[in-house]
Amino acid sequence: MENFWTSNKTINGLRHFVLVNETKEQGKITFLMVSVLDSEIYLKTTYKELINSGNWHEGWINLPKLQSITEEYVKYKSINKKEDFDEIFINEDSIFNIF
Repeated sequence: MENFWTSNKTINGLRHFVLVNETKEQGKITFLMVSVLDSEIYLKTTYKELINSGNWHEGWINLPKLQSITEEYVKYKSINKKEDFDEIFINEDSIFNIF
């Protein structure tokens, strides 16, 4: 499966994400997706949502800056200033596990 994805809609103002983890929760495969530009923006999604919903495109689409980083992101960051961030746990077999 592709590790690089573009959301058809912005998520907190960003559209390019990396699949960093795959887990099984309640019998369903769940993916942890992290923004390429800001690790504080991440989400969990199901296989069905990622593959069949039409909300995601495999790979990164080359977009103009104003479409890939929107004003929504600037507003999100101004409201959600974080001193600390939540840890993201990566499985041992993830290609992003560097330890």
